[in-house]
Amino acid sequence: MDKIAHMFQTTGHIVDPLNRQIYDATLTVTDGRITSILPAYSMEDDAPYILPGFIDSHVHIESSMLLPENFARVAIRHGTLAAIADPHEIANVLGIDGINFMIENGRQVPFHFFFGAPSCVPCTNMESSGAVIGAADIDTLMQRDDIYFLGEMMNVPGVLAGDPEVMGKLAAAHRAGKPIDGHAPGLTGSELQQYASQGITTDHECSTLADEQARLDVGMKVLIREGSAAQNFEALAPLLAYNADDLMFCSDDMHPDELLKGHINLMVRRAVAKGYPLWNVLRAACVNPILHYHLPCGLLQEGDPADFILVDNLTDFNVIATCLAGNFFNRYAKFPVGRSWTRSDWPNNFHAAPINAEDLHVAPLSPTIQTIMAFNGSLFTGQKIVEAKVDETGIVSDVGNDVLKIVVLSRYAPSRPAIGFIKGFGLKRGALASTIAHDSHNIVAVGTTDADIASAINHVISLQGGIVVEEDGAFDDLPLPVAGLISPLSHYDTCSAYARLTAHARALGCPFDAPFMTLSFMALPVIPKLKMTDKGLFDTARFCHVTPFVD
Repeated sequence: MDKIAHMFQTTGHIVDPLNRQIYDATLTVTDGRITSILPAYSMEDDAPYILPGFIDSHVHIESSMLLPENFARVAIRHGTLAAIADPHEIANVLGIDGINFMIENGRQVPFHFFFGAPSCVPCTNMESSGAVIGAADIDTLMQRDDIYFLGEMMNVPGVLAGDPEVMGKLAAAHRAGKPIDGHAPGLTGSELQQYASQGITTDHECSTLADEQARLDVGMKVLIREGSAAQNFEALAPLLAYNADDLMFCSDDMHPDELLKGHINLMVRRAVAKGYPLWNVLRAACVNPILHYHLPCGLLQEGDPADFILVDNLTDFNVIATCLAGNFFNRYAKFPVGRSWTRSDWPNNFHAAPINAEDLHVAPLSPTIQTIMAFNGSLFTGQKIVEAKVDETGIVSDVGNDVLKIVVLSRYAPSRPAIGFIKGFGLKRGALASTIAHDSHNIVAVGTTDADIASAINHVISLQGGIVVEEDGAFDDLPLPVAGLISPLSHYDTCSAYARLTAHARALGCPFDAPFMTLSFMALPVIPKLKMTDKGLFDTARFCHVTPFVD
């Protein structure tokens, strides 16, 4: 018996960014593909606009604290049909097993997840990591059909020095004919040229127009980022006025409460409201990621996969319905349910031992100390020299001057905590702790007293991963049993818990929009200037650990 074809039609104003035209037509979709686009000569007043779906060109799904299937359930309602996902975070905890877990879970739902092979696991040798993915592993991963690119190459010194292991990873991607993502904050001049000459084709770490233009000048694509911690849209969007082919939109890291508000659609809406040409905006949001990463997604052409969205207008871009590979969902449709997962399915890697307040005592080896300067909405930090506050136990947090202790403890083996000092978090009481600590995801904590910090860290250990607010010995928490990074709860439950913790952190005095996102990047030793790893205070400019004491 012949198979009966699944077919449907939809009519509206076709918005075709490839050919830069808008026209009225009826789309016929058969077995997941657009089989015809025929002119429509009459149209209802409220007919929708039909355009290709939005694509997040660089995202770490783990930073949403959602399983891929739950991330998809939120993103698709904002018109995002695809995510170019670097599973770098879970790979640093679990290695290739973590990558496989993300791919398998993403397959549970109708959504285009395009996963890459993380290039820097561990991120550096300046911290303890849960796994190692070497050049031979990358070569194997590059041969897989479900791996689409080599993830962001953060080891800039290794690229510039021609490190054999780094070169082996780049060569594996070249042999497979797959793109290589970049990560080069602050890199300029001949060093940027050398970095790009290795076939590294993108950078999402631009924060100024000068950064953006420098990368375009050496042939790289620029990913305009608007996430929960790093927000560069305002600075970089002006290039949309005259350069469409080399720009894409991305979120990089987006926490669940922000994702619930919107995704790439918010960047599209803002860009159009600022007067940037519609076709340039849609080129960045819909077209360029498909062309650059060679994605099997549709662009509203006959024969393409039926991947498109219906919106109410070209100003607000409110999503009425989505079609993904022929699966049609209106705004009220219940998203398909994947397999049933149990706690035994959640992979983790957690071997930290509890600490006590005495472990956090710091002897006053000098009257002054250098502190990390943290800033709202930025992954970059500064440095400030301050007078140390000392009591009978040694140097302590100076709440009055917003100088707090920051502690990083390895989660992969029992160890002693590394201790530094930080300004900007503004806590007046209590402590914050988390196992989301880029990129090795050890335990990071900041607090007003040694007892509060130790208590918060120990509660995280008891959860085997999570986010904690400690106040007067009581805890507010969000357990993250999947690799210490991800909640198995629904997106609404995860968002609710995370929003509650954010509000609690602010009530304790933290002024940041995303306190836990900012805290998580205080441990990342590849973005300037001072950061904190489980091995101590780290100076990214000198690329070495340094003492907090100043003579």
